[in-house]
Amino acid sequence: MKGLELSKLYYNEYGKPMLDNDFPGLLPYIAVGLCGSGSECYGYDDGISQDHDFEPGFCIFLPGEDVVDRRAEFQLERAYAKLPKEFMGFKRQAVSPVGGSRHGVIRYGDHFKEKVGSPDGTLDADAWLKIPEYALCEAVNGEIFYDGKGDVTRIREYLSKMPADVRKKRLAGNLIVMAQSGQYNYNRCIKHGETAAAQLAVFEYVKAALSAIFLLNNAYMPYYKWCFRALSSLPVLSSLHDTLEFLMTTENTESLAETKYYIIEDIASSVITELQNQKLTDAICGDLEKHAYSVNDKIDDPNIRNLNIFYTV
Repeated sequence: MKGLELSKLYYNEYGKPMLDNDFPGLLPYIAVGLCGSGSECYGYDDGISQDHDFEPGFCIFLPGEDVVDRRAEFQLERAYAKLPKEFMGFKRQAVSPVGGSRHGVIRYGDHFKEKVGSPDGTLDADAWLKIPEYALCEAVNGEIFYDGKGDVTRIREYLSKMPADVRKKRLAGNLIVMAQSGQYNYNRCIKHGETAAAQLAVFEYVKAALSAIFLLNNAYMPYYKWCFRALSSLPVLSSLHDTLEFLMTTENTESLAETKYYIIEDIASSVITELQNQKLTDAICGDLEKHAYSVNDKIDDPNIRNLNIFYTV
């Protein structure tokens, strides 16, 4: 049983009737769903995931106190706390007051401020450039089961679309990290006999490559422990999963180092082909650094374009 499915079933069985019967006047103003932190919000949970923060529960998102006051919030908290403590063989955790910060009654302004620093989700260019992708991912993952006025849904839809110039700036930064760590420094570390440093170069290369691939998919890369799983389901360049994993999990012996360098170049070639397919670069070569600057040159906003190319990385 996946946590998101469990949450939705529990809401439909107990949460929806409670809200319909006891709080009909609040229905136009609230949203209900499960999103945020936790593998269940991505659908990545399994049996191991159930050892912590796994329970039948959901979030009731409220607007500000000017719309739904504290008294109504308290009444909702009490009603949520009284819902059945066990469902389909799973027990709700004995936490107070209403199921912890991941479930229960939450002001959606607090939720989005925690994730992206803005209670209504509105971000300026600098905020878009600085927020970690995993935080943006947590702001838009999961599922909203019900949304009276659609406010939460509108915020999530806005946050799900990174501005084009921001995407290009992040992409340019990751491309130049790939160039320096993989195409340049990996072999130099090997020649110096610094195998540990060589593997650090690999880690930098793979991390930047993953971010670049997610950006090429117009998707946010989740928290690091889920990024390879998420990569497998992407429509573009998901075929690089195994080669990226090979780089991460193999040693840097003399024979393997040569193989790994060729793999680094093959991955770079695949990324460059996709950059060209999406008309994000005008460079015609195998050097990722040149493609990084070409992508940066295509940024329309001069304030973003003129920032240091490493600004987002």
